[in-house]
Amino acid sequence: MSDTPLKAVTLTLVRYRKGDQLGHFLAWVSLIPVFISLGGFLTHFLFRRELHGMFFAFGLLISQVINGIIKTFVQQARPETCVLLDMCDSHGWPSSHSQYMFFFAVYFTLLTHEGIGLLEIKNKWAVTFFPWSVAFLTMFSRVYLGYHTVSQVFAGAVLGILLGAGWFWVVTNVIQEYFPVMEESMFGRMFYVKDTSHIKNVLKFEYDNARAARKNMAAKAD
Repeated sequence: MSDTPLKAVTLTLVRYRKGDQLGHFLAWVSLIPVFISLGGFLTHFLFRRELHGMFFAFGLLISQVINGIIKTFVQQARPETCVLLDMCDSHGWPSSHSQYMFFFAVYFTLLTHEGIGLLEIKNKWAVTFFPWSVAFLTMFSRVYLGYHTVSQVFAGAVLGILLGAGWFWVVTNVIQEYFPVMEESMFGRMFYVKDTSHIKNVLKFEYDNARAARKNMAAKAD
């Protein structure tokens, strides 16, 4: 067998001190970006296929690519605890987890306050509290678990906010104009891609149409 050192896949590998219950909880918090990407956006594409959701995910992907480029250029080391975490061969500034979650929080907040979503929400601040609380928890978890310094997570947060707000402006002021073209394209027709941002309450709209279709089918059967 070769003597080449083994390297772990770090997508879901988060280490914490044995017996540390808070660390155990924060390790799960650190995995939220993975859950959002694989569970949230993948499920969204399979079952919703909304253009706003797709460009939301695309923006997060662009943000992470930018993060990787900056890390490679700056090459700032992680804290000394990286030895225990087997992470010293990767760079720490800015934190990709922090950048991801703050991009998600600001974009989700702007979507909600613009009224773009599944529900017609009255108390929008209550809805946006959750992503921001998770974003701050994620930022804290990366420092607590020893993966980043305070400056690295704050840099990720600032960059995530700026990129999230900037990408939202690009989508709503430039790209959204071409949503009808995307709907009518070969790709749009093949995968049933749609834009429902003009509908205030998408769930109610779909519910009413599903009931109406069922009643029409029943009437034809009679």
